[in-house]
Amino acid sequence: MAEQTTRVDFWFDPSCPWAWMTSRWVDEVSTHRDLDVTWHIMSLAILNENNDIDDAHRAFFPRTLRYAQLIAAVTELKGQDFVKPLYDALGTRIHLGQRTDVDAIIAESLAEAGLPAELANEAPDAATGEPFRFESELRASHSSGIDLVGQDVGTPILSVDGIAFFGPVISPAPTGEIALTLWDGIVAAASFDGFFELKRSRTRDPIFS
Repeated sequence: MAEQTTRVDFWFDPSCPWAWMTSRWVDEVSTHRDLDVTWHIMSLAILNENNDIDDAHRAFFPRTLRYAQLIAAVTELKGQDFVKPLYDALGTRIHLGQRTDVDAIIAESLAEAGLPAELANEAPDAATGEPFRFESELRASHSSGIDLVGQDVGTPILSVDGIAFFGPVISPAPTGEIALTLWDGIVAAASFDGFFELKRSRTRDPIFS
């Protein structure tokens, strides 16, 4: 009997290291299970725009917003097929490379994903004062994820066959049988309508290697 395809929707901010870890895990699971994954942009800058946050995070958000804007623009102009390749290219530089040179990261990532260089203009530096023309689409994508799980979470957000949850927050991204065991357990727990939260304090940073 053929394995039934599982529909997965994944909301991410390209700058979030924890979303990156979870996305690597979903990639691993998809090599063993029949997953149909759709990748959606969300934004930590938008999520926190009305929150009382420290100056360090506030200064970080303009950079993160440009990456989110780029993904949103590519989604609208080039389609869903380019979203994951662009996310992979951005994340490799942001997280594995630990780079912060936004213009170079964007240019290199567009090239790696097979996208036109001029798309970089769709994610303008806030200092230029140029408007982002897909603001409503970015916010709609963000809200479509947040509305499933509530405002008191972040990224990533996953929806598995219509069952949505924040996380999991993992480090490192598991591989092989452990990855599948984690997948089955989390999906099973989330499928219970009365299940809301399971949490412990993080004791390590993201392990990218």
